[in-house]
Amino acid sequence: MKNFRSVFVILFLFALCVGIHAQQRLLGGDISLLPSYEKAGTIYRNEKGKAIKPLEYFKEQSWNAIRVRLFVDPSKASAEHKGEGVCQDLDYVTKFGQQIKKEGYQFMLDFHYSDTWADPGKQFMPERWKNVDVASLPDSIYEYTKNSLEVMVKAGASPDLIQVGNEITNGMLWPVAKVDPLGMENWDLLVKLLESGAKACREICPKAKIIIHTEQAGEWNKTKTYYNHLRELDYDVIGLSYYPMWHKAVGVLAATLDSLAVDFPDKEVMIVETAAYYSHENDQWAKSADEHSEFYPITTEGQRIFTHELVAELRRHANVTGLFWWFPEENACGNNVTEGWINRGLFDNHTGKVLPAMKEFSLFVQPL
Repeated sequence: MKNFRSVFVILFLFALCVGIHAQQRLLGGDISLLPSYEKAGTIYRNEKGKAIKPLEYFKEQSWNAIRVRLFVDPSKASAEHKGEGVCQDLDYVTKFGQQIKKEGYQFMLDFHYSDTWADPGKQFMPERWKNVDVASLPDSIYEYTKNSLEVMVKAGASPDLIQVGNEITNGMLWPVAKVDPLGMENWDLLVKLLESGAKACREICPKAKIIIHTEQAGEWNKTKTYYNHLRELDYDVIGLSYYPMWHKAVGVLAATLDSLAVDFPDKEVMIVETAAYYSHENDQWAKSADEHSEFYPITTEGQRIFTHELVAELRRHANVTGLFWWFPEENACGNNVTEGWINRGLFDNHTGKVLPAMKEFSLFVQPL
């Protein structure tokens, strides 16, 4: 009887912990362009075709967090990048952040530390820092991060999670802090930049979780080596981008997540960007209608299957505490907010109607 009671208590505590863990998971999307779509009068529709208010509808789909990017001075971005949605300056993000917090979401702020897109292929130095001495760049990062957060906190738009950089596997503020994850050059400067950004976050938003975001989820050696360089850095979450067309099969991601749990057991892991194509219509980068179809068809059903398999896998990993879709708000129906289509959102670009992947996505936060 005594052994039976012990087993019962253990199982009860395990179930309790699992339930608590499920409740703590974050689900949402990077909807940085939503204010622009709403300003253009864009209509979003549910699966029955009824018009909806996106922030209200996302809550119905179990979302509890919203991610928004911040550029240093997007007015300096190229016309091409502005046409792709680069417009999020401090005023834009502060006003949107106020709305996000008012609606009861957790707010993830994504510092790009550039005037335009920051990703594996480009981490351009902002215009305002091009003539700053390299030794002073950590101070520039600190002051900019601190000042931006002070504005948001004062306005009632305090972030709950903060990315210090966006997809920075290859460093930031190129060329001076450009790194190779398997190389040795410029790491001292990159770490100093990240330390300065993290310090400002801790001072102004002490309760916020700090995220370091990379995009090599399909390359364990690069991911491990990268975060090994940051062993002394003060941060909370390993943030990963995972797109099946660039980062290999879901099973490869699963192996990376297992390895992160072993090598970095004190860090939460969040998939801060994911998405999959449902079409290549009006897509300026696609060379054919079936490009990137190695794992999933380029159809709405293919997108749904991907989402189902990704969510099912992520729910098996206790260290994964967040999942965010990138650009789910894309909806070209009745507007010209962007100059081309990406077709990886969760709404149909022709009708504005929600796609089947949305329901699969919501299962991430359901009790295990």
